[in-house]
Amino acid sequence: MPIKNVLVVDDSKTELMFLSDLLQKRGLSVKTAENAEQAMAVLATAKPDLILMDVVMPGQNGFQLTRAIARTPEYAGIPIIICTSKNQETDKVWGLRQGARDYITKPVDPAELFAKIAALD
Repeated sequence: MPIKNVLVVDDSKTELMFLSDLLQKRGLSVKTAENAEQAMAVLATAKPDLILMDVVMPGQNGFQLTRAIARTPEYAGIPIIICTSKNQETDKVWGLRQGARDYITKPVDPAELFAKIAALD
């Protein structure tokens, strides 16, 4: 399934703008959320083809939200790429165990991000 609609979840407005701009320049439609509650509200109204998930956020963190999405039957098929500054191998393993399909560290390299997105198609 080609990826056309992306949900970006990050508590940093700068990161949301950077990723949104990057994705929109490639012709993708982008919705954003600054926390877990907003992300779940977006999922309830619009099912994206991909979620880019930050980890460090106030309230529910990205690992917890990834696990919740992956374990919810109507959302379980949506691939999640964790997009975070947490660059330890243990963080990557934990993120993938929560249900993420891939993991990328910030600052995001556009070529790496689009290669990971292409690999999901």
